[in-house]
Amino acid sequence: MPDITVLAFFIPTFFFVSITPGMCMTLAMTLGMKIGYRKTLMMMLGEVLGVAIVAICSMYGVATFVLNNPKLFSVFKYIGGAYLIYLGVKSFLAKVEVENQVATSLHDPKQLFVQGFVTAFSNPKGWAFMITLLPPFIDSTKSFSAQLIVLVTIILISEFVCMSMYALGGKKLNTILLKTDKAHWLNKIAGGLLCFVGIWLALS
Repeated sequence: MPDITVLAFFIPTFFFVSITPGMCMTLAMTLGMKIGYRKTLMMMLGEVLGVAIVAICSMYGVATFVLNNPKLFSVFKYIGGAYLIYLGVKSFLAKVEVENQVATSLHDPKQLFVQGFVTAFSNPKGWAFMITLLPPFIDSTKSFSAQLIVLVTIILISEFVCMSMYALGGKKLNTILLKTDKAHWLNKIAGGLLCFVGIWLALS
């Protein structure tokens, strides 16, 4: 178990890092706007799993090998990026039907889960960040497993809370667009953001 002083510094540090706009947060906001918070939860669970694996591997030193073999990321990055771009273009070109709500295409929960996982796991910056920031918080004189469980749990809670904030913000934007009779912008904004995240992932 890490010292209280370590946790007092670790918690706000990772919360600040999590809440900073990035690929996963942008994706959460986009899906929150497009399909609502509850359905976005599946993407968020996939993202949390991806972050957990990255954090655990980083603390065990696997990230050093991964970062030195960038080709390992290529398949995940390009497939994940291409899929997000595909969804973005499809959303951008979709016609909007309004009957007290915007008609949205319902995504398969499994696809949403994989989407979140691939976005988190195949982000090289996430690996680089974890392997750089996590080691200083590890005390070699204490149980590694106990510290691993506590620190990773904090990271996952922080990620989930911040993604929830972004997803709920997207849902609120949806409501505003409907009230102002600008629902036709919903698909355009969501599609554009999805394409942006896809290109960002592929080129990162």
